[in-house]
Amino acid sequence: MIDLYTWTTPNGRKVSIMLEEAGLAYEVHPVDIGKEEQFAPSFLKISPNNRIPAIIDRDTDGGPVSIFESGAILIYLAEKTGKFLAPKGEQRAKTLEWLMWQMGGVGPMLGQANHFINTAPEKIPYAIDRYITEAARLIKVLDTRLGKADYMGGDYSIADMATYPWLAVAFDLILQAKPDVIGEGTNVKRWLAAVGKRPAVERGMAVPKV
Repeated sequence: MIDLYTWTTPNGRKVSIMLEEAGLAYEVHPVDIGKEEQFAPSFLKISPNNRIPAIIDRDTDGGPVSIFESGAILIYLAEKTGKFLAPKGEQRAKTLEWLMWQMGGVGPMLGQANHFINTAPEKIPYAIDRYITEAARLIKVLDTRLGKADYMGGDYSIADMATYPWLAVAFDLILQAKPDVIGEGTNVKRWLAAVGKRPAVERGMAVPKV
């Protein structure tokens, strides 16, 4: 059994999608970040950076293993199950390449755009435009990639699971704001539809139920 500590955010849903895709048994523990439950001492023992998601894998030979950081969790689960990450070679390299691209680019840029648009006490046009423009540039990079491959790493993988929850909610908004940067985004639209109709993705995107 795996304990999943998560909330209704793109980062959290990366892991619930992977758990569903891999067919692993897991128990959900909602961490309401709106109520600052991520700062509870019991959660900080699992995730010292006070961020969701985090897991505790209780099904190991050496005792429970706790992991925080969504990218690290995805790699761990892929290696645990032998699914959605090739064991070696170019396919593995490409999957990790695009996973790191999401972790270092898409997540932070869209997160900052959301902050300055919806949360910041003062509307700062420069900051809003900066992060939306960079998010649009990244989407264009992905659109180019998906013109050469069906999925980000070639085959469907943890890279797609990491990126989909972010673009499922943000793609249309960024496209409307920056069509001059993205273009039509045809390849991303096709990919969003293909990933979004997977039953495991649909289930994972509904976690946690609150």
